[in-house]
Amino acid sequence: MQRPEVFSFFDPRTSSVQYIVSDPETRACAIIDPVLDFDEKSGSVATTNADVLLRFIEERGLHVQWILDTHPHADHFSAAAYLNEKTAAPMAIGEHVTEVQELWSKLYNWPELKVDGSQWDRLFSDGDTFRIGSLDGRVMFSPGHTLASITYVVGDCAFIHDTMFMPDSGTARADFPGGSASRLWGSIQEILALPEDTRLFVGHDYQPGGRAPEWQSSVRDQKHGNSHLIRCRTESDFIKLREARDRTLPMPKLILHALQININGGRLPAPQSNGERYLRFPLNSLKNAVWG
Repeated sequence: MQRPEVFSFFDPRTSSVQYIVSDPETRACAIIDPVLDFDEKSGSVATTNADVLLRFIEERGLHVQWILDTHPHADHFSAAAYLNEKTAAPMAIGEHVTEVQELWSKLYNWPELKVDGSQWDRLFSDGDTFRIGSLDGRVMFSPGHTLASITYVVGDCAFIHDTMFMPDSGTARADFPGGSASRLWGSIQEILALPEDTRLFVGHDYQPGGRAPEWQSSVRDQKHGNSHLIRCRTESDFIKLREARDRTLPMPKLILHALQININGGRLPAPQSNGERYLRFPLNSLKNAVWG
């Protein structure tokens, strides 16, 4: 099995993990789930995280072949559009992003948003293949956390976004608009059907107990140690656990900020007549959300 080089970049502000996946033979690489910095208190946007990735790529002599998002994120802005401007590498995401666009464009009362996925250069379907240099990549549709979530399998690696976290953190919530604990269970079972030595890379780490950030496990680790899955041997058990837990969780603090950026391919709103950019912020749109 091919073994790509994987370089990880943890953003402590959002507890997100960004990845550069490279082919040692050709020096081609892909960027997965890059973060565009945003300070909700001041409304300031910066490219600090993305520029770290670009410097690393330049220093290593890599060339970017893909900019990949696993799903429209609810807890950080995507830096895909910024990196596309800097590298001209194509942007890609799963084809079901159009369903997320349709859902959230209604929540934002945003009829002018194109909901055909044309903000990206390629929309991946389940089973689609792609190349990173000489490396073979494959797409798995992995819904549940969102309608559009996908997993990228590259060689002996799988980038599993927010299906599972590190084993001591369990699994991801499934109560966002369009989420489903049942579909999440199915997605997890498909990931766990990969070879046991497959390296699994998660999208976030919230450092339970104050431990240092971690982001790499394996199929074997998750099968035998995931704190949710070892308690849930059946789908019905998992749905009960997941839905009970989700009822206690407040929404991510940036969900209403981030989705309007991320369903538009990571592009900021166009400047208005005064030259300034403005976010939409619907009130009472997430019914019955837990206050946190």
